[in-house]
Amino acid sequence: MKIIICGLSITSSWGNGHATTYRALARALHARGHHVVFFERDLDWYAGNRDMPEPPFCKVHLYEHWQDVRALLRRELAESDVAMAGSFCPDAFSAITEVLDSNAAVKAFYDIDTPITVAKLLAGDNEYLRREQIPGFDLYFSFTGGPMMGQLETEFGARRVVPLYCSFDPDRYRSSAADPRYECDLSYMGTYAPDRQAKLNQFFAGSAERMPEKSFLLAGPQYPSDLIWPKNVRRIVHLEPKFHPAFYCSSRFTLNLTRQQMVEAGCLPSVRFFEAAGCGAAIITDSWPGLETFFQPGEEILLAGSTEDVVRYLTGMSADDAMKIGKHAQARVLAEHTAERRAIQFENAVVAKPSLTQVA
Repeated sequence: MKIIICGLSITSSWGNGHATTYRALARALHARGHHVVFFERDLDWYAGNRDMPEPPFCKVHLYEHWQDVRALLRRELAESDVAMAGSFCPDAFSAITEVLDSNAAVKAFYDIDTPITVAKLLAGDNEYLRREQIPGFDLYFSFTGGPMMGQLETEFGARRVVPLYCSFDPDRYRSSAADPRYECDLSYMGTYAPDRQAKLNQFFAGSAERMPEKSFLLAGPQYPSDLIWPKNVRRIVHLEPKFHPAFYCSSRFTLNLTRQQMVEAGCLPSVRFFEAAGCGAAIITDSWPGLETFFQPGEEILLAGSTEDVVRYLTGMSADDAMKIGKHAQARVLAEHTAERRAIQFENAVVAKPSLTQVA
């Protein structure tokens, strides 16, 4: 199939989780014989941090102004089997209009931010999706499972909502030797988010204050310059994806924290979750509804509800027991959450429409 995607970014992972998600899916679709074309606006903050300017597994059209690329998009859409727009696409209204007006056999929306999207729709915020556009899609792919999928159908008129969670590429995210640059007792990777900072202060910075003899490593951009971290916390402003496996494999434990909107929605694992597990990292995480459908607490991940829980893991769990937790998580994601599995789920969803059955 020829698949056209209009999304936030695939060329830069700086400050967003969209790029690695699109890369994993596009790479797996390409490996299965499909042709993927991605349209991305050349935004300043991504242009200065472009860690994959020319993905070898898809064609990327970078553009500065919508009017300069509209004719090209129409030509690509005219030859496409699947046309898909994604959440937070900078030219969302125009891109979605072109997708819905095209002759593509399947027209889809990929919501990598479902709880945020629903909140915006309820508030009348049309930043990247309008309520009246939703019924026009044949498929609404959602990063979030659970009750929110039903809400999209009953309250917003989505024809068919299908969960398409993030994934990881096992050829890139796997066990590797520790790197002295990233060695620490507890690591955390994530972009600054105001509604997540209280948890980071509690579980990460709070643990660092309680254990000055331990080492902590925080990677991620956009943290306010006036934030004061404990002396045993090292900072990396941005870490390119090619260094992520070494980062995870050099930590005794790594921390996963969830934004409040995601906690309330449930059934929403982050891409960092699967990538860390793919590397065999021992993950300490906050809890959210549906977590147990992805990992078994106590066997594949470690739950923390307080600073004391994190301190207890770092001081009381042996290296062998931590390694077992990481290996169990790795086995789980290799079986259920690889990019190839997502590509197959994508195929199954789109070929369910009669017009594409013959193509499949």
